[in-house]
Amino acid sequence: MSVISVEHVSFDYTDTGGKPVEVLKDISFTAEKDEFVSIVGQSGSGKSTFLRIAAGLMEPKGGRILYNGRELHGIEPHLSFVFQDFALMPWLTNRENVKIGLSASKESDDRKDRLAEDLLGKFGLKDFVDAYPNALSGGMKQRVGIARAIASNPSVLLMDEPFSSLDELTAEELRKDIVKLLKNRTIAVQSAIMVTHNVEEAIELSDKIVIFSSKPTVVTATQSVRLKYPRDKYSKEFKVATESVLAYLSEDAKKEAMQASK
Repeated sequence: MSVISVEHVSFDYTDTGGKPVEVLKDISFTAEKDEFVSIVGQSGSGKSTFLRIAAGLMEPKGGRILYNGRELHGIEPHLSFVFQDFALMPWLTNRENVKIGLSASKESDDRKDRLAEDLLGKFGLKDFVDAYPNALSGGMKQRVGIARAIASNPSVLLMDEPFSSLDELTAEELRKDIVKLLKNRTIAVQSAIMVTHNVEEAIELSDKIVIFSSKPTVVTATQSVRLKYPRDKYSKEFKVATESVLAYLSEDAKKEAMQASK
C-alpha cells in the first residue's frame, strides 16, 4: 500500500470577473514508503496549490488524497509541512519554535525542551537553541523550520520549495543534510513530497519526479531516478536524468506558446 495516493485531484477557482479558472485537472500519483517524490513544473502551474491541498490547508474540488489507504480531510497529524519562507515566530526562541511541532505531544514541558534541543543539534544549531530567529542566517532559519516540521515524528514530510530563498552553497549543504536524515533513518519520516522549480535539485534528492504541465495542470510524466546517493551532479547519468525532465518541460512550454498564438 502506498503511503500517499493522489487520486484524480482537481481544483478551480472563480476570478474577479466571475469566470471559472481550472488549476489542477485529474492529478494522480503515489508516494511509496521510503520514497522521495519531487513535483516540478512551470511557475504558476499549481504545484504549491496542490501541496496545500495535500497538507489539508485547502480542499480539492474533486478527487481525493489517501494516507495509508485512508482518505484525508483537513489537517492530518501524520503529515508535516515545511514552508518556503521559514514561517518562524520571531518573538519565540529557536527552541520554542521547534516546540510548536510538539504542541500535540503529551510529553512534559521539560521533555519537549530536550527533544527540541536534540533536533536543533542534529541540524548543527546546538549553540543557537535559545537564540531568536533574527540572529540566524536564512539557511539556519530553514533548519529550524525543518526541525519543527519533523518534531512530531510525521510519516510524510511536505516541502514547498524549501531551498529557493537560500544561496546555492547553503542550499546544497541543507539538501545533503536532508538526504542523510531521510536515508539513514534518523527520523520517522517514511515519505517526502517536495515542490521545486529547480530540476537539478529534484534529481539530486528524488526517487521519483512528477512533472506538471501548465494550466489546466495535468501530470505530463512520472520519471524514476535510480542513481546512488550521494549523487554526482557532474556525472553523465545525472545529466541524462536532468535533460529528460527538462525535455518534458520544454515541450509543454512550446505547446502553451502555440496555443497562446492561436
